Amino acid sequence: MSYAAAIDQLSAMTPELFTQPGHTRRKFSLDEIGILLAALGNPHHRFPSVLIAGTNGKGSTAATLASILTASGMRAGLYTSPHLTRPNERIRINSIEITDDAFAALYFRIHDCGQQLVLDHEFAERGVPGDRSSSLGCTLAQLPSFFETLTAMAFLHFAEASIDIAVLEVGMGGRLDATNIVDPLLSIVTDISLDHTEWLGPTIAAIAREKAGILRPNGTLITLPQHPEANQILGEIATELGVRAISAAPYMPQMPPPISSRSEGYGLQPVLSNLVENHGALAAEAHPYPVEALGTAIEVASPLHGAHQHRNIALAIAAAVELATHHGLPINATSIEEGVRTTHWPARLEVIQLHSSKELVPPQVVLDVAHNPAGAWALRAALRPLLDLDAPNAKPATLIFGCLRDKPIAEMAQILFPIFDRVIFAPIHSPRATPMADLLAAAAATGTLATAAASVAEALELASISDSFSSQAAGQLRSFEGSSLEGTGFSPYITPAKTRGALAPEGPASTNAIHAAGTVVVAGSVYLVGEARALLLARAGVPA
Repeated sequence: MSYAAAIDQLSAMTPELFTQPGHTRRKFSLDEIGILLAALGNPHHRFPSVLIAGTNGKGSTAATLASILTASGMRAGLYTSPHLTRPNERIRINSIEITDDAFAALYFRIHDCGQQLVLDHEFAERGVPGDRSSSLGCTLAQLPSFFETLTAMAFLHFAEASIDIAVLEVGMGGRLDATNIVDPLLSIVTDISLDHTEWLGPTIAAIAREKAGILRPNGTLITLPQHPEANQILGEIATELGVRAISAAPYMPQMPPPISSRSEGYGLQPVLSNLVENHGALAAEAHPYPVEALGTAIEVASPLHGAHQHRNIALAIAAAVELATHHGLPINATSIEEGVRTTHWPARLEVIQLHSSKELVPPQVVLDVAHNPAGAWALRAALRPLLDLDAPNAKPATLIFGCLRDKPIAEMAQILFPIFDRVIFAPIHSPRATPMADLLAAAAATGTLATAAASVAEALELASISDSFSSQAAGQLRSFEGSSLEGTGFSPYITPAKTRGALAPEGPASTNAIHAAGTVVVAGSVYLVGEARALLLARAGVPA
């Protein structure tokens, strides 16, 4: 079967976190993934692993650690979620995505195995021996979920490629996540905040307890001091299990890097500059800082921007040191430094500059998958120097935004929307998307100029309009009525505006100052950011 057929079947699966009206919510358990993997020969037993849980930063930590392992000469598998553009991104070895052919082959192996296990279950319920076992405990009552399928695919791919070690990012929570079927060498817990409260609990303590489910008796935990409630729960469970806890604090910068201009320090530099001419080869580093690892001073010069990334990088370095000193992996100070420097993890404060006279595109776009309040605060802090938010004549800035409906949109709007001159909402292709009316209402509550686009492509085009947004953009939006917006459920409505909320004097906005020379930020759901990134790179002729 083809790759296209595999993607079509995966796409047809109902997302685990979406419950259709009238249907029972899916119950999470490790039993199903355990039965599936046993039928596949337990591929997860054929390689050591590091398991990473947390609310924010676990992907950045995983990518950095995998890059260090690769720089150390090992075959390092990396499994992350969700993906920006293609599901192949989730499964990598030494930064190389699984091929389309391998992806399709693994998908149909697991799909066929799952179907057989469901058939065996039906036979067992009727007392008829199936192909595998007459025991219900060795069968599946339902087909593997989207995430279970991809997790099993990753484990098979890693096992059959004979990797040296895998870095696994937990999908959600930890205790009942499919990745938690492994017995990890190390458990890493990144920063914990409120997210997925419907599934994980309404408090930091409840969520921390779910994250702590990745700890093992007499195992090793690597973390950093964080929210007091999270600290307490992690500490209590670690003590109960006899876990050795390691703080990554020694690998944090001792003092904040200097900020001499808005493009240095915590500011952003172009990750992709002059794409048409340079084919996206230019990557800039954030301000470097020294730490000591394995008894040697190294320079931490990560391409991941933002002060919040210091914590994720520190966790990755601490894990690398632990793997070298207690598990004999061939990691040294030089490979740690190189691995940090060569980390690739797009759409995390990624700056794209495009120079093209043929396409209507913003000249500078910042991409960030800030999809919850903690991520929104981190994005806001990083954008402050880039947008000159404290300057009396701050550069015009536009936010293209969309999020899933389980996110606290009112809170995120209060954090992000007032620092922009306008917000353009773009649709997300997910049954869990926040209704456009709710997004517009959230913007209206902050007094931010906002409108809805019919697609991500149209949002980017609207962000590039050189004339007054209140006149030309409104006219363009009105022209959508009865055409591209018809039947989509999106209303081309523009909310009243104030001038950047608390960051500028109160009063009516001067929309004549909004021009394409300003910065455009695309943030929120990974689905939105991934689509925008693919469009921008495609227009420049650069592969995503």
